[in-house]
Amino acid sequence: MRKKIVAGNWKMNLTVNEGLVLIEELKKEVSSGIMADELIVFPPYIHLTAMVENAQNEILVGAQNCHQEENGAFTGEVSAHMLAASNIGHVLIGHSERRAYFNETNDLLAKKVEVALNASLTVVYCCGETLPEREENRHFEIIKSQLTEGLFHLTAEQMANVVIAYEPVWAIGTGKTASADQAQEVHAFIRKLVYDAYSTSIAQGVSILYGGSCNPTNANELFSKPDVDGGLIGGASLKAIDFIQIANAY
Repeated sequence: MRKKIVAGNWKMNLTVNEGLVLIEELKKEVSSGIMADELIVFPPYIHLTAMVENAQNEILVGAQNCHQEENGAFTGEVSAHMLAASNIGHVLIGHSERRAYFNETNDLLAKKVEVALNASLTVVYCCGETLPEREENRHFEIIKSQLTEGLFHLTAEQMANVVIAYEPVWAIGTGKTASADQAQEVHAFIRKLVYDAYSTSIAQGVSILYGGSCNPTNANELFSKPDVDGGLIGGASLKAIDFIQIANAY
């Protein structure tokens, strides 16, 4: 049975001390029990060691990115093996902001996926369409290419360590809203793509998260959809009460 996962992407927010306070607040809530199978936070690189030490495995800690090479002269970058050696278990790859602001291509992301899995990290692979792509009715085409070129080179065994996150970029910070039915439509499409590329068991085993402005108000309706297995949360993950409400929206 696939996991129910709620993951919080802190992006470039919070100081280390602010992050530690948030971790402590989350631990108090988690100790009382939550509905999600996994609660993951993705802090900035500089926070990771402190968050791992304080999360004490009650909350999982992931990185927001990794480099596509195992090591070398890449000033300012962090490798997947460095993350794994710091007891990081998950890494985000292909987030819409990395694609848009840092020009990350599907081919580059395929290399990052490979190096992350080789370091025994669980990959949270992001895909999704922009507003122009949605308005041009190209969203299925875009998502198919993102998955086919960036992810489907993996073996079935490797896919067991992959989570997929769907980000409707057009519904993030634009004032437009993706309905739960729209989310389900795309999640079902993604699961069918996995089925076509692999098998029924792989398709039914992969968790697919929704990353389009999920919050305590809409999480329950979103998570009630059969192919929505949780959320990749942005702003709402910076407030413990909101994040926990979402983690209990099953």
